[in-house]
Amino acid sequence: MTEQAPEPFEPVVEDWQTAVAIVAHPDDMEYGGAAAVARWTGQGKTVVYVMVTSGEAGIDSMDPEECRPLREAEQIASARVVGVETVEFLGYPDGVVEYGLPLRRDIARVVRRHRPDIVITSNFRETYGGVFLNQADHIAVGRATLDGVRDAGNRWVFRELLDEGHEPWNGVRQIWAASSPEARHAVDTTGTFDLGVASLEEHKAYLAGLGGAMADAREFLEGFGRGAGTRLGTRFAVPFEVFPLR
Repeated sequence: MTEQAPEPFEPVVEDWQTAVAIVAHPDDMEYGGAAAVARWTGQGKTVVYVMVTSGEAGIDSMDPEECRPLREAEQIASARVVGVETVEFLGYPDGVVEYGLPLRRDIARVVRRHRPDIVITSNFRETYGGVFLNQADHIAVGRATLDGVRDAGNRWVFRELLDEGHEPWNGVRQIWAASSPEARHAVDTTGTFDLGVASLEEHKAYLAGLGGAMADAREFLEGFGRGAGTRLGTRFAVPFEVFPLR
């Protein structure tokens, strides 16, 4: 029996101006979508990064209290490579993030403060393509982002945000989950692929501690990007699962 080819990807919409990326860890955007971010900032769009944790449990040989400021600094440097000037850290403990009301509230606050057109998060499905198990923080943050974005538009949810001066925001058009196995859309990153590699390479201490195939930034991202590009009809691409909100 001939194996059926996967369906082609559709391009994501790009008629927007501002986006906020809400992910669990430093490096999540670099493994999922930094080359896409470089494309968008190159178009004059504004993208803000929000890290729920500081990735302080990510290097086995380094105590978390020593690791935290290092990983934050690497993320800030990495973001600048792709044109992102604002990087925020919410301070949740790495590795044990829980889906729940506090996380939803903090995400709603972020959305109300920045008032974006698009919100980006990482894959929150249980696996990557039915092969590799996803990490618990990714799942919790992605699912909380879906709900927190909608909470941001309801003035009667998390009323304390009104007391803080954060008016509701219903302007998010879509939520995009990067690298989801359920992706049906993608963005061409052929012209910004090298910037995506350079952005990941700024995580020097993390990559050194990681080792293995994922530590080779260019080779790993090439394999990932070519597969998505084939389905989009380009050399390289980043896939997204798209959730329309209006």
